[in-house]
Amino acid sequence: MDSLERFTFGVGDRFAHQAAAQLRAFELAAEQGVAVIPVWNKSNREHSFIGSEPQSVYDAAAAAIKERQWSKGWHVDADHIGMTTVDRFLNCSDFFTIDVADSIGKPADAAAIDAFVQRHPELQGEIQIEGIENPFSMTADSLRQTAGQYLLAVQEAGTIYRYIADKKGGEDQLIAEVSMDETDAPQTPPEMLVILALLADEGVRVQTIAPKFTGRFNKGVDYVGDLQQFEREFNDDLAVIAHAVSTYGLPGNLKVSVHSGSDKFSLYPIIRKALERTGAGLHLKTAGTTWLEELIGLSEAEGEGLALAKEIYAYALQHVEEFCAPYASVIDIDAAKLPSADEVQGWQGSQFANAVRHIPDHPEFNPHVRQLLHVSFKVAAKHGDRYLNMLRENSEIVGKNVTENIYQRHMKPLFVG
Repeated sequence: MDSLERFTFGVGDRFAHQAAAQLRAFELAAEQGVAVIPVWNKSNREHSFIGSEPQSVYDAAAAAIKERQWSKGWHVDADHIGMTTVDRFLNCSDFFTIDVADSIGKPADAAAIDAFVQRHPELQGEIQIEGIENPFSMTADSLRQTAGQYLLAVQEAGTIYRYIADKKGGEDQLIAEVSMDETDAPQTPPEMLVILALLADEGVRVQTIAPKFTGRFNKGVDYVGDLQQFEREFNDDLAVIAHAVSTYGLPGNLKVSVHSGSDKFSLYPIIRKALERTGAGLHLKTAGTTWLEELIGLSEAEGEGLALAKEIYAYALQHVEEFCAPYASVIDIDAAKLPSADEVQGWQGSQFANAVRHIPDHPEFNPHVRQLLHVSFKVAAKHGDRYLNMLRENSEIVGKNVTENIYQRHMKPLFVG
């Protein structure tokens, strides 16, 4: 089986120009003795918005690996794929994020649910799991209800998984992640246990699972929620995963994946403490924050770079509802706190950069501007070569911001200290 390393870090590169700058952050972690492995990810949705092809992600990553002579592992993630979108990713991805959130809660076959309940008496009564103080308690009825909630989604994951394995030439040719995070209700640790049992029964050799946690995981800004509750849930999930590996024969490297994990600064100390205590692994997905660092770098370059950044903001401001609609579950923007285009037109480059760069206690930081620009990358795509040429002309200052963001704000607090 293609095996996923302990610490993996998903990086998005909307325009396929920052892979080398991103990889530099992984080199800095390696210099500190911490092996963090890059996973370049881009979803079908993002490709469709920009007009790019999945092969471009692989090509940019491979070029960066060669340029920087990176000798450790690396992966390319077909992010949030389903059966209708997976084909275009098959030739250029080894990591597949199988997204089945839309099937959660849809009716499953009653006989299949009953068979699962009968097959798993160990999931009924009091369930003691090492590392969790209070045992879980499930009756046959509550197990049946939970299995019914997730069975159809897991069956869909199995169908997609087997299709990929067949097309790739075997299960050992892919890394499977199952994603259930883009849904309304979080999955509790007891539900996670049932889901993992369902996946084992379905024959899905899942190596990382992305649940929805309690609280808000908005794009590009910090976590909003109860930190103590998150800590309990995260630690319980790690214990559940370890239990499921030993009980159901799931891959030994199975680990939790935190989606929209970029910039969740308040969670990083909690996660790091848990990883150190348990020896567990982690996959953290950052997606679109590199695109924001491009805008920050262009604004700091002043001149035409700043002018273009202002144009992009002005256009995004006119299309707030359109751009935000696909991401409604993962952004919170107060339109009243978005400065007018005229106001932003008067900003110096440093002020634009400070408004977007995620330093929460900076007096000029504006999380509403940051979130709006986060989901407005298609505006840059509309500018075509003008935007890409600007990235090339200002590659040094843009790349510096990209590297510093990934290493200083993310990898260092999570893995290095």
